[in-house]
Amino acid sequence: MSTVTERILQLKKEKNAVILAHNYTSSDIQDAADYVGDSLGLSIRAAESDADVIVFCGVSFMGETAKILSPEKTVLLPEPEARCAMASMCNAEQIRHARQKNPGAAVVGYVNSTAESKCGMDICCTSSNAVAVVNSLKQKDVIFAPDMNLGAYVASKTDKNIILWDGFCPVHQSITVRQVCALKEMHPGAKILAHPECRPEVLALADGIGSTEKMLAMAGEVDSEDVIILTEVGMRHRLEALHPLKRFHFPIQAVCMTMKMIELESVVNALETFSGEVVLDPNVLKGAYASVKRMIELRD
Repeated sequence: MSTVTERILQLKKEKNAVILAHNYTSSDIQDAADYVGDSLGLSIRAAESDADVIVFCGVSFMGETAKILSPEKTVLLPEPEARCAMASMCNAEQIRHARQKNPGAAVVGYVNSTAESKCGMDICCTSSNAVAVVNSLKQKDVIFAPDMNLGAYVASKTDKNIILWDGFCPVHQSITVRQVCALKEMHPGAKILAHPECRPEVLALADGIGSTEKMLAMAGEVDSEDVIILTEVGMRHRLEALHPLKRFHFPIQAVCMTMKMIELESVVNALETFSGEVVLDPNVLKGAYASVKRMIELRD
């Protein structure tokens, strides 16, 4: 065990802290965490724990979601400047304008959004329950923000009129049909699993589509030793641990450098100094909680 890892264990005990790591963080961060998973699952896990301090190794909206669900706890972001590019493509003012342009439409917001934006949403969703969330609404017209690719996927699974936002995850958007076909040529027997944040034409090539947690399960079910994974490469760590007899192949550019900003030293600094604390206005906490709570009630 490295000196920095020992220091993290010591500080975690002293501060009564729990360390959460998203699936897209580096392998050493995942190994140092108490729990690894998707952003909402980790936030729920933190809310259920008896820890006083939550260290969220992820991008800023994830720390905000944890704070929304655990307002009485101290939530720390080891790298507070690690911000999700897609979350920045949607703000509260834009949501207000979208409502004015589409009177009567419901607003469904991907959990990958800022706390302020969540205040303007009727309900949030995850990549795993987005279709169920949209189908639960009485409105025929649904504004889906901020991910146009996930929105397009939902539109293909529902009879609702989905009004797409002009936003996307740069990592998933960068995966092209040509790149997937090149991987398939290198591994002709491989099955393809894709995250619904990928472009529609890329999803059309997939044998299975799902959230990161669903992809982990699907990887063990496909009848091929080689599996092409169309999401961020940080997923390799858990996939190989869960399915050691399989070989996983990722597009070379599927790397979120923002997630990779988080290092073990970042975690130590956060625990030593309580830097990167997530602080939200009480009105934002209250407003955002309403849309997140509705999402959790429909969570897969």
